[in-house]
Amino acid sequence: MHLIYAAFLGILQGATEFLPVSSSGHLALAEAFFHIKEAGLTFDIALHLGTLLAILAYFRNDFYEMICALISRKSNEDKKQQRRMAFYIVYATIPAVIAGVLWGHAAESLLRGPGTVAFSLSAAGLFLLLAEKWGKRLRNFDRINLKDALIIGFAQSLALIPGVSRSGSTIATGLFMGLDRPSSARFSFLLSAPIIFGAGIYKIPKIINLGLNTSEILFYCVGFITSAVSGYLVISLLMRFVRTKSLSVFAYYRFALSLLVVIALCLGYE
Repeated sequence: MHLIYAAFLGILQGATEFLPVSSSGHLALAEAFFHIKEAGLTFDIALHLGTLLAILAYFRNDFYEMICALISRKSNEDKKQQRRMAFYIVYATIPAVIAGVLWGHAAESLLRGPGTVAFSLSAAGLFLLLAEKWGKRLRNFDRINLKDALIIGFAQSLALIPGVSRSGSTIATGLFMGLDRPSSARFSFLLSAPIIFGAGIYKIPKIINLGLNTSEILFYCVGFITSAVSGYLVISLLMRFVRTKSLSVFAYYRFALSLLVVIALCLGYE
């Protein structure tokens, strides 16, 4: 049962990390209503490293081309575009890093109540719905500019609030900026790699201080593998989905989940 629990959490993390529904919001609700607690800091990092592997594996060509462009002396148009994209991702990551350092702990500790999460789910769902309705979707990935990157980066910093969703806020903002769905999703996922990596690095000193429980290695490995596999599958499915389908379904899911939480709170289930 121990390993089944690790696999369940890994699959949940891999799925909700990339769908615009908020992984932190779902975890906060699971803690509040089902008393499912996090399995420890080391396991949390293992899950996030699994999702990072999923991103790197799926977008391996993008990352390879950007790295090659950065170290290459060639200056043709393709190389210039790849360099620009690499710097856009760096610039767009800065707001989330600053927000995480300044307010990350406060957001996680003060805004995890089910009522707050329900509000965040609905508010971010409305934002996603409006983005689908009002977004022009006229520009593709190659036409992303510095302004787009910075505004999407600021939107990513809002994901510190449980219930907002990193992918949801960045994809919706991309739509508002006039990007088409595949381009918004692609930039959103590429942008997630450095922030997930940075969050893992930031927590490593805490693990060193606490000490690594070697008896739990298999538990960590199961979580890592299941989060990587489920994350890769979800990315693949979502990238296919956004080519022809609206993201409004995820907004409606958010509204429904938010309503269920409010009903549960009114009935005293907590």
